[in-house]
Amino acid sequence: MPSWKSLLLHLYYYGSVPYRWWKTVQAIAEHRLPIAVLFYHRVADDALTPWTLPNREFARHIRWLADHFQMISLEEVQRRIRTGDSTQPAVSITFDDGYAENCHQAIPLLIKEGIPCTYFATLRNVLNGNPFEHDLAMGLRCPPNNLEQLRAMADAGIEIGAHTYTHADLGRVTDQRQLYREVVTAGRELEQLVGCPVRYFAFPLGRLANLNAQAFQMARDAGYQAVCSAYGGYNLPGGDSFHIRRVCVDDMIRLKNRSTIDPRKLNVPSFSWEPIPECVG
Repeated sequence: MPSWKSLLLHLYYYGSVPYRWWKTVQAIAEHRLPIAVLFYHRVADDALTPWTLPNREFARHIRWLADHFQMISLEEVQRRIRTGDSTQPAVSITFDDGYAENCHQAIPLLIKEGIPCTYFATLRNVLNGNPFEHDLAMGLRCPPNNLEQLRAMADAGIEIGAHTYTHADLGRVTDQRQLYREVVTAGRELEQLVGCPVRYFAFPLGRLANLNAQAFQMARDAGYQAVCSAYGGYNLPGGDSFHIRRVCVDDMIRLKNRSTIDPRKLNVPSFSWEPIPECVG
């Protein structure tokens, strides 16, 4: 990040601390404290991609979060949304894609500290061991997780979630059979291979343009407890507990800005999806 931008973000955060404190006190009194769900991709010390966070920085994130928030699971996020009752600052940690390097230090740290985490893996890369296409496009060959790593994480209490079969942009998929494979088949096969329930699904890319109303309905019909987007915004008590919104936190100042009540994130539009009468199975 350019130094000027970092300076502006620091000024914005520290200048808005009184407002954030007041909004937090107000929301606690109303039992409607927003919940931030954070997502990471790759934690490693090589800085190969813009979505790679150094291990030391990730550890700083976790220490700061543990000092300021309850660290809760997606299931608890849903419960607070569904009941409309949220009175304690809380965040939930998730990972997308499934990079092998996450198992070197980041995931063991979460397991050691007893911090809930949902880990969304793309099935094709787990099965064939090939790097993700978005890495290959940059000339990189970052290894994906294998089944043994996912099974070990699941055994240690990490929630394994589905992140499609091929990391497809579902906003562009119109063929329902392909959509079914990406959303439903990916989760069911992952469940059998890892040997644990796969209860959550995350859209690759996850911005508004990458979401798909048919995929929402297929996921609900298939029995997923929730789907996750990644276009920012908080989860508000009394809102849609099936659609969990997430924010990216790729450095410390963004973590502070986005995990506390950021005025810019309070009015992020929600993705509307209507129930579809029938989806191809």
